[in-house]
Amino acid sequence: MKKHKINKSYQEINEKIKAGKAVIVTAEEIIDIVQDKGPVEAAKSVDVVTTGTFAPMCSSGAFINFGHSVPGIKASRVWLNNVPAYGGIAAVDCYIGATEPCEDDPLNKVHPGEFNYGGGHVIEDLIAGKKVFLKAEAYGTTCYPKRSLEKKISLDTLPYAVLCNPRNAYQNYNCAVNLTNKTVYTYMGALKPKGANANYCSAGQLSPLFNDPYYKTIGLGTRIFIGGAAGYVTWQGTQHNPGVERTKKGIPLKPAGTLCVMGDMKQMNTQWIRGASLQGYGCSISMGLGIPIPILNEEMAEFTSISDKDIFTNIVDYGYDYPNGISKTYGQVSYEELKTGFIQLDGKKVPTTPLSSIVKARQIAEKLKEWIYNKDFLIGEPQFTLPV
Repeated sequence: MKKHKINKSYQEINEKIKAGKAVIVTAEEIIDIVQDKGPVEAAKSVDVVTTGTFAPMCSSGAFINFGHSVPGIKASRVWLNNVPAYGGIAAVDCYIGATEPCEDDPLNKVHPGEFNYGGGHVIEDLIAGKKVFLKAEAYGTTCYPKRSLEKKISLDTLPYAVLCNPRNAYQNYNCAVNLTNKTVYTYMGALKPKGANANYCSAGQLSPLFNDPYYKTIGLGTRIFIGGAAGYVTWQGTQHNPGVERTKKGIPLKPAGTLCVMGDMKQMNTQWIRGASLQGYGCSISMGLGIPIPILNEEMAEFTSISDKDIFTNIVDYGYDYPNGISKTYGQVSYEELKTGFIQLDGKKVPTTPLSSIVKARQIAEKLKEWIYNKDFLIGEPQFTLPV
């Protein structure tokens, strides 16, 4: 086991937070601190580093209990604003997924496969305090004889509404290009033919899993910022991919870690969670998520000092290779270069576009910093950390 010169416990850091003595900085601020002082001195002086990301996160949704009717109903089919929700859970429970489209979306009637409204928008409407039309159908049982139900619901009237996202906060993701001869429309946005543009989706040096690349402080019970509320990591996310190749600084060169996360919708704010519609792909949701990284030792100080120039990702063709399962890359590019607005691809200067918002990521890191300074947020010690 590696010995460290600095060793702090979660309990010690939380006691400092309660006493108003903790030093909290953002993932951008720690870079200069480590560069100027070195990791040991940085670990002595800093207790928590806050991170943030805001981007489309398709694998998201909400568990909702819409309350018992009289007589009772065991809903087997459920719609919220005509967006199908899964009802095969219990009597009046359902799960609505962010990418589920509305069944009568007018855009789809004009352009098949195109949708303006879906599950992510229902979630945003509920968080915004709007009324949502619920329709439920059932086959009827002795204890639940009612066969249909229609009513308007709102977040205030719901007994239970919890965001439960199976896969959020990807640790690195591809830089997408299109090398075919026609424009393609993907979850990475519209990609022009012959590699004429490049899209990426990460906050880079602010992104949570870049700042703890080996998940030494992240696992079951890690407390997080999610959609403007305090929430938790509950498991590794679907498609969590341990064992991938990493740089000397621990950065994976392809999609790796993901998080399964939960939070109370009643505490959330639409500033940090928005329904989304991606042309040619469908509905999604844009999520704000941040994780405070406790600086337990100088190793964690060094991890959190990662900068955009140290973070690389692969350039992948989404025109032909990706949809056909071909694992091929067309070079690697740093986030420092991506954020300049241009990359070099096959000798050409290609414009880049982020799907994630660096501005909102920075705001989330600052908001989390504010919560901790105000003693409204303590660091959650994980019961176990994620597989690497």
